[in-house]
Amino acid sequence: SWNSFHFRKNYDYFLLPPLLFFVLFLFFFFFYLKDLGHLRVQQLIHLIKDKDGIDDYLAKNIKGLSKQEAAANRNSYKKNICIDMLRQGYHKSFSELFTLIQKWNALREAAGPGSAIWQRESLEEQPDKLDQLYHFLTGAEAAQRAGHYEEMYDNQLNLAYCFNDPEDKWLSNYFYEQCFNTAQLVKIDGGKREAQAHANMGLICEEQGHVMKAAEHFEAFYQLTEGLTWKDETGHTYNSLACEHLWRIYTLLADKMLENKEHQQAIKTLIKALKMAKEGGDMKMEGEAAYCLSLAYNFAGEQQTALSVSLGKVAETTEYLGEFMKAAENAHLSQSLVDACVLLGNIYNERGKYNEAFEYFSRASEAAKTLNNLPLVEETKTYYGIAKAHKLMVAFNSRIEAEDPVSLKYLLAWKENRSDMCTDPLTVDNIYQ
Repeated sequence: SWNSFHFRKNYDYFLLPPLLFFVLFLFFFFFYLKDLGHLRVQQLIHLIKDKDGIDDYLAKNIKGLSKQEAAANRNSYKKNICIDMLRQGYHKSFSELFTLIQKWNALREAAGPGSAIWQRESLEEQPDKLDQLYHFLTGAEAAQRAGHYEEMYDNQLNLAYCFNDPEDKWLSNYFYEQCFNTAQLVKIDGGKREAQAHANMGLICEEQGHVMKAAEHFEAFYQLTEGLTWKDETGHTYNSLACEHLWRIYTLLADKMLENKEHQQAIKTLIKALKMAKEGGDMKMEGEAAYCLSLAYNFAGEQQTALSVSLGKVAETTEYLGEFMKAAENAHLSQSLVDACVLLGNIYNERGKYNEAFEYFSRASEAAKTLNNLPLVEETKTYYGIAKAHKLMVAFNSRIEAEDPVSLKYLLAWKENRSDMCTDPLTVDNIYQ
């Protein structure tokens, strides 16, 4: 028994060192793992704080992914486009894009919640538009560096065309203005792009209510295209378009002058409008221009001149006067109705169509009574009386020219009762009784 005890004791002593070594190994291994985990956490925290570190980490741990590709997957679409512009050296394009995004945001903030622009996505959140801006802005900048201003203009014009939706009108106008500035530098197309730029700027100014400024642009457009055969995509010559724009803008200017009682200045402006309408070769436009000028002369108290102008384009003028008269009647604009009826009456009276003249002067007289304007009522009564006399004169002269007993007795009977000869109930049998 003593021997067995002594053996177990020696055996235990023999096993003790390896056991202690194993315990120490486990102890140190535990602390190693703890330190390693702490280091790993610290590394991840560092990566989160350092975006470049994230890119490096992704590039090292994802096979085939570069640092730039990692950044592209993390960044917004706008930021990737901006970075690409800067990497390729398009600093002007980057600055312009950034400015446009800022302007959009400023417009949105100014409009406030509930506005249409507030409900829409920001410009930087619309990839399609960002693509267009990237492509044509960098194209314009590259052309500018090479001195190819016609290509620069074309890129800017394409951008103006891209943003033709009503909500993007400000962007379209911005690029039309850029086109206008660039067009002054183009020297190889005979002034075609400059003319086009003036036309676009004229339309913008007209839309914004700057009529005088619009007239200046359209006049420049006309001068640059006079005698040339340039055409737009619809087949119209640039010069005919210039004539149409000038006719329209001169008419608008004249309207404002008439409102301010500047009759003579309005007449001068409408004469220019009529000249443009004739050069434009549009009969409808020419007839309307003649009518407007006649109306201005009538307002100025120069009825004879108004009549001579109107008679130059009788069919067109009477057509537009008729439309104007119907519109005035429907809108209960008595003064305008009187003006239109008097002009139509004068036209028919001058042409010897006394029945029609009598009808229009009669309507003018009725409309004048609703205005409580005694001088106007008296004036229209005078027209009415003259037209009635002319109407009666036709039947009277036909009896005189007949030179027969029946006509003579008819005239005597009429003289006694002074009835309307055109509707006189007397018959030949009554006369002989």
